[in-house]
Amino acid sequence: MLEAVQIVIGGVLQGCIFALLAIGFSLVHRVASAINLAQGAFCIVAALLTATLEQSYDVPVMAGGLVAVAVTGCLAAGLGAAVFVPGLRRLPTSSMFILTAGLLTLLEGGSLVIWGSQSTTLSSFSGERPIHLAGLLVPTQGLWLVGLTLVVTLVQGVLLARTRAGRAFRACAENPLAASLMGIGVGRMQLLSFVLAAAVGALGGVVMGPITSFQFDTGRMYTIFGFIAAVIGGIGSPLGAVAGGLFLGIATQLAAAYVSSLFSNALALVLLLAVLVWRPSGLFSAGPTRRQDVRDEPRVQRAVIRIGRRQGPVLAVIGAVLLFAGVPWALQGSGLMSSAIITLIVFVSVLGLDVLMGYAGQVSLGQAGFMAIGGYTASVLAVQFHLPPLLGTLVGLAISLLAATVMALGTMRLRGLYLAIATLAFGLLVDSLTVGLESLTGGPSGLVGIPPFSVAGFRFDTPLRAYYLMAFVLAVALGLLAGGMRGSFGRALMAIRADPLAAAALGINVPRHKLAVFCISAGLGSISGSLYAFYFQFLSPEMVGTPLSLQMLAMLVVGGEGTLFGPLFGVALLTLLPTLFQPLAQFKTLGSGLLLIVFSLYLPSGIFGVLSGDLRLLGGRLIAPLRVLP
Repeated sequence: MLEAVQIVIGGVLQGCIFALLAIGFSLVHRVASAINLAQGAFCIVAALLTATLEQSYDVPVMAGGLVAVAVTGCLAAGLGAAVFVPGLRRLPTSSMFILTAGLLTLLEGGSLVIWGSQSTTLSSFSGERPIHLAGLLVPTQGLWLVGLTLVVTLVQGVLLARTRAGRAFRACAENPLAASLMGIGVGRMQLLSFVLAAAVGALGGVVMGPITSFQFDTGRMYTIFGFIAAVIGGIGSPLGAVAGGLFLGIATQLAAAYVSSLFSNALALVLLLAVLVWRPSGLFSAGPTRRQDVRDEPRVQRAVIRIGRRQGPVLAVIGAVLLFAGVPWALQGSGLMSSAIITLIVFVSVLGLDVLMGYAGQVSLGQAGFMAIGGYTASVLAVQFHLPPLLGTLVGLAISLLAATVMALGTMRLRGLYLAIATLAFGLLVDSLTVGLESLTGGPSGLVGIPPFSVAGFRFDTPLRAYYLMAFVLAVALGLLAGGMRGSFGRALMAIRADPLAAAALGINVPRHKLAVFCISAGLGSISGSLYAFYFQFLSPEMVGTPLSLQMLAMLVVGGEGTLFGPLFGVALLTLLPTLFQPLAQFKTLGSGLLLIVFSLYLPSGIFGVLSGDLRLLGGRLIAPLRVLP
């Protein structure tokens, strides 16, 4: 009995961390109807800054923590004014999700550059000796954490219910247009909510610092679990955020103690998926959560080259073959052949993401999960059961399509933000399983001894052979998709993206098309994952984890959504640049975040859209003089 109570105490302390982050999510969503994925990063920035002040300048931890919270608040104010609030004016909800993912990546990259990748901890506020209470051990730092959670909850309640700012927050949440007509500075209120949420996260990071170790990318984990807690409790509900955090903390601790620590995270993700399907408004909310009703309008002005419907697939294949055939000769002796192969492999997966997001408007943050399913299935069958790689790839494809079908049917009613949450949970669940199923996958160390891809005894075991294999797969995929997207199927997807209700009224079977496009995306991701494993002859969870999903999202946005060919520019840029500039490899994460922010805000059509627009403008200028000739 005492053991169970001790476990619950640990769950409460962990739940308090989740609750503080969930409160930040709730506050921002309540005022701005947006999700701030950078919340966990502010938590870690404050903790790392406190560690620097304590360890390098001998500043007492509590004083250093207060300074760190103030600095983090100023940082949040700058980022909020320059990025977050302008994004709210220009972008729909789904694009704001991507924009804040860019903020998270930017803060992680900045933390890596400043503090490096070493883990660290803080000194306890009031000593290391725990309190003995009826046979139980309670860490003194835990009392600070519980106290902070209670204080923040109380202050937030008073702020929202009893102050002028709280009334302005509620007005902005209910009707931003009416609030602005009443003289309320909606932008200022949105910025204030962003800064307050970051300050709450920073306080949580300083207080939890002595309990656990942290490093530059730990904020991603805290963002995810704070987000899960907010959704379980009812996003937009302050009390629901606290209840969701405590519920999640206790549940994961009990699972770690009585099931396996490797699967405790999987339990949290299964809970999230169940809540999203059964009660999207949250377990502890009084009713449906108010959220901005934004249609999934196109985020880009597509610049697709207009080609005939019949000639489209043929021209796409011919163009791709001509382009890719000359690359090996251009790169001969440059040492970039491996990067070119990786570019093609990842592009296959990003191509599926482009069909899902660019054409159908369905935001997905779990594309790497299907790469993991395909890659691990094909690899395990090849290594442990000695099946031919081609057969293993087909089996992985079948399992990925089955998982995509179950996922699509379960989340068919979800749109925008909630669909993005569900796909993120799916990707994280796959991450957890690849680590936990150690006997099959090799666990964190990865799976070794994977043979190169082969067909009928012909092995693609040299860089040139591997390159042409990837180019062939990609050319076929581009040809098929170019034909499909130029036909009735592609037009139906774009109608669904613009307005699902209107598309249904026109006779389009919306559920069937959503299921089909989800399976197409999953299938391409699975094939890409299998080729990835066979090329490296090694596969680990880090290679196909959730960070890769966010990287592919950045590649898609940078290259250009809804263009099929455009994402290649984004994939090549983010894959080749770190190779070309090895001394700047440490800045890769920082650069990815910056690119994602800049393209989301200022270049929504991506590189392909910009180039196409310039070409059309140049063509118009060349043709214009001819139009006046007799």
